[in-house]
Amino acid sequence: MKPLFRITLTALVLSALNACATWGGAALQPGLPEQEVITHLGKPTHVYQDGNSRMLEYMHGPMGQTTEMARIGPDGKLVSYEQVLTMQHFAKLKLNESRESDVLRTVGAPSETRFYSRIGLISWNYPYKESGVWDSEMSVYFDGQGIVRRLENGPDPRRMPSDGGRN
Repeated sequence: MKPLFRITLTALVLSALNACATWGGAALQPGLPEQEVITHLGKPTHVYQDGNSRMLEYMHGPMGQTTEMARIGPDGKLVSYEQVLTMQHFAKLKLNESRESDVLRTVGAPSETRFYSRIGLISWNYPYKESGVWDSEMSVYFDGQGIVRRLENGPDPRRMPSDGGRN
């Protein structure tokens, strides 16, 4: 009985992992030609040059909480395809070092931008699901030279429950 239970449990776990890997569509395999990636995913929202590779960005709307990036190698084939609005990717941004172009290649275009005249910084805002659970927003602040000066993470104010005007 135990071997049957282990086989069933293993099958369920593998099935769940496969569902996660293909959520939102079929998984794209490395080595796929760029044109097939575009045929499968559609026209990218933005394209960025990253050394000798190209990043195809698939942003999911101004309120969307996901942005996928398909990295196309110099041979014109898919190297990787991943969701980039995650703490792991935001952590790659370096204060006083990363520039706007670095941010675009790392997490894509912002859903919203704001200028704060009092502090002289521009924020790029990214709604996302922190740890896959919490409706969050990461704000990346740039100075006038386009250098990251501050990162700020918190609840996404657009997704917070209203208090019905009782405040």
